[in-house]
Amino acid sequence: MNIWVDADACPVVIRDILLRAAERTGIQMTLVSNHALNLSRRKNLQLVQVASGFDEADNWIAARVQPGDLVITSDIPLADEIIGKGALALSTRGEEYTASNIKARLNIRDFMETMRSSGIQSGGAAPLNHGDRMQFANALDRILAKSKQNQKSRES
Repeated sequence: MNIWVDADACPVVIRDILLRAAERTGIQMTLVSNHALNLSRRKNLQLVQVASGFDEADNWIAARVQPGDLVITSDIPLADEIIGKGALALSTRGEEYTASNIKARLNIRDFMETMRSSGIQSGGAAPLNHGDRMQFANALDRILAKSKQNQKSRES
């Protein structure tokens, strides 16, 4: 399993949780952004800066993700695309996107986009709180533990 992070909109507190998890597990993690990220170098960490532009980071990740990889993103269309490729998707709030819930999330996203384009302001998402951070960390730990179990059973 590789972890791919849509780093343009990833909150620093979530990025820090991911960095600690990658360091603890030794799992390969790639942060993809259209701006420079100032992080210390680690053996299992790759920083990729893509061209500026709409969906550049998303497209880069989608072109490289493999079945069983994990993508951290709050971008619903990207999550839908990578789920279709057999990868896992986790939002920065700890919501696991799955084949059974992604279409409903896409419908809500499209509805909200229509509302915004009609001039109706929804105020956007609430700031991350402690509960969101805990939900993310717990979901990440569950996914990493399950991946480790699957790897051990394949090696047996």
